[in-house]
Amino acid sequence: MKIPNTLLVVAAAVALGACDDATGPHNGVPLSLSVAVAPGATAAATIAGAVPVARAETFTDGTNELVVEYAALVVREIELERLLDDDCDLLEGSDDECEEFEVGPFLLELPLDGTVDQVFTIEVRPDTYDELEFEIHKPGDDTPEERDFVLANPDFDDVSIRVEGTWNGTAFVFLQDLNAEQEIEFASPLVVAEGAAPLNVTLSLDISGWFMNGSGGLIDPATANKGGENEDVVEANIERSIEIFEDDDRDGEDDHHEGSSAEGIG
Repeated sequence: MKIPNTLLVVAAAVALGACDDATGPHNGVPLSLSVAVAPGATAAATIAGAVPVARAETFTDGTNELVVEYAALVVREIELERLLDDDCDLLEGSDDECEEFEVGPFLLELPLDGTVDQVFTIEVRPDTYDELEFEIHKPGDDTPEERDFVLANPDFDDVSIRVEGTWNGTAFVFLQDLNAEQEIEFASPLVVAEGAAPLNVTLSLDISGWFMNGSGGLIDPATANKGGENEDVVEANIERSIEIFEDDDRDGEDDHHEGSSAEGIG
């Protein structure tokens, strides 16, 4: 079933504790998280040997044509990590005490129209942050939040990634139940100064390489579904496609004109 291209936040963001109790949510600075499809998809496809036909969601390798009409991921446990979290290693318990917030699960539907969609806004304490962590996660019935999510989004029961479109004119639905933790390091640390103007960070995904093999050819999404011969290739491509950067003007570009790196650790 085709789902409208909107972002659905299923759980509210909550501020967590910190190493320094002197600052708290009442001193926080508004920080929004937005999502975008990477504007550099054209360049990425050209390097890999494919040329987009219309927009970033349409690709051809000279033989095959892939059109991505809808793409969504289920994400949970977003955590903004302090730059100097080594100090927290001295604390009893986990370093979660030095991570700023978490939400989820929620449905992250990618805006294929070139816009930058805001997901949510929270208040974060003044500090310097160098990493965003989250999980791509298939929802089930493990928690009340997951059960509520599945009731609201039945197409994502035990599904963490869903892509719809056409392959050489034939409709396809790509489904995956990937569970993977992502650690994404800011190229330039995010500095949140006390009293600063509202900030925004953008989660950008380059979908141009999701269904592409190492030799520059496009992959039939049907061969990348669960148990398919290209399942692992596409999963790795998706994990590598994610970047995070400060984007206060929400134009989908890094305010510091640098990239960031993503590393799947789960």
